Amino acid sequence: METGTRTARPGTRGSQERRAVSNIVRGSVGNLIEWYDWYAYTAFSVYFAAVFFPSGDQTAQLLNTAAVFAVGFLMRPIGGWLLGRYADRHGRRAALTLSISLMAVGSLIVALTPSYDVIGLAAPALLVGARLLQGVSVGGEYSTSATYMSEVASPGRRGYYSSFQYVTLIAGQLVALAVQIVLQMLLSTEQMEAWGWRVAFVIGAAGAIVVLWLRRGMDESESFRRVAATERHRAEPARGSLRLLLAHPRPCLLVVGMTMGGTLFFYTYTTYLQKFMVNTSGIDKRTAAWINFLALLVFVVLQPVMGRLSDRVGRRPLLITFGVLGAIVVVPSMTLLSRTSDPLLAFLLMVVPLAVASLYTSISAVVKAELFPTSIRALGVGLPYALTVALFGGTAEYIALWFKRAGHEAWFFWYVTVCVVVSLLVYIRMSETSADSPLEDTTVPSAERRR
Repeated sequence: METGTRTARPGTRGSQERRAVSNIVRGSVGNLIEWYDWYAYTAFSVYFAAVFFPSGDQTAQLLNTAAVFAVGFLMRPIGGWLLGRYADRHGRRAALTLSISLMAVGSLIVALTPSYDVIGLAAPALLVGARLLQGVSVGGEYSTSATYMSEVASPGRRGYYSSFQYVTLIAGQLVALAVQIVLQMLLSTEQMEAWGWRVAFVIGAAGAIVVLWLRRGMDESESFRRVAATERHRAEPARGSLRLLLAHPRPCLLVVGMTMGGTLFFYTYTTYLQKFMVNTSGIDKRTAAWINFLALLVFVVLQPVMGRLSDRVGRRPLLITFGVLGAIVVVPSMTLLSRTSDPLLAFLLMVVPLAVASLYTSISAVVKAELFPTSIRALGVGLPYALTVALFGGTAEYIALWFKRAGHEAWFFWYVTVCVVVSLLVYIRMSETSADSPLEDTTVPSAERRR
């Protein structure tokens, strides 16, 4: 399988650095399109909620779309397993190409599915099917891109380069919001609800074609090439298997523990907060979109800054700082936001927690990649992470709306806080991952040679 794999060309240090940047850019653009497609769902759900589900009150319709959003997350562990296994066996580039293809198909299904009034229950069924495909895609994209970007990054700058995974992840959400804002300016609310929201998903599917072409020019990572060479003559390579993953229980548990609070905090202040502003604070949809866009723009800028800082001071200090500040900020910021409709104050109450979140998001990918050896890295990063995100990140909107409907919206604020505290305890007890990482090993370990 690896005979046609393109590998990095030798050269001077400067040319190698340029090649690393080129590979990261190609991987990052694909990551952006993947996450644009994923976030277009939540950005435009305030418009298409009534299209796919029976008429009812706004909270009930949003609850239905949030449930489908959560269903998509349930497929992320399957995507993390299938595409993580594929990446560990057949290469990072091949898995990244497959993931973007699945996302494109899912976006086209959403764009072309008729309304509930036209085809009845088939409409929400097709929506669920599309999100299942996209869930598999995103589950595999995260693990493979996190692995690839960490492996091709220059030693001593892995935190900086790997932070661009979240730069493009958030940029995907920004592009989705930008498309939403432009469409809101060009179309009436009636047009947006009737057909305007479909334009966003057509754009995502078209962007995937460009990404497929770009990813054809990516180099395979040197780390994967070395390990693949040791198993070239095996009919069934050992790398990428669940059996091999289970031989590393501590890193798997660390991924779960460090992700739980981080992912819930992230999804609370990104995907859910726009609905919270509209449905609880009473801010109109267009203003809420602008607030989200500007706050996320600041969030994007902070990613490489924090990533570079982690290269200098280590990953663990940033994670501990996130845990402490994150546990402090949730309840007061969400409580104040629920009581204001002032756009400036709402922006501040979003951007401050996002600045705190950047301490986690900027290094989330590289910390996970630093925990596992090459032969199991994509699966090790993907599966435990995707399981945790499905349980905590993917259900954030649904649980928040469920508490709201039950009349106890503030309970959700405390739920987020408790999860962040649990992750803080993990950060305190874990060691510095950049100190003795398998990523820095330039030889194939003897243990991997024996497998």
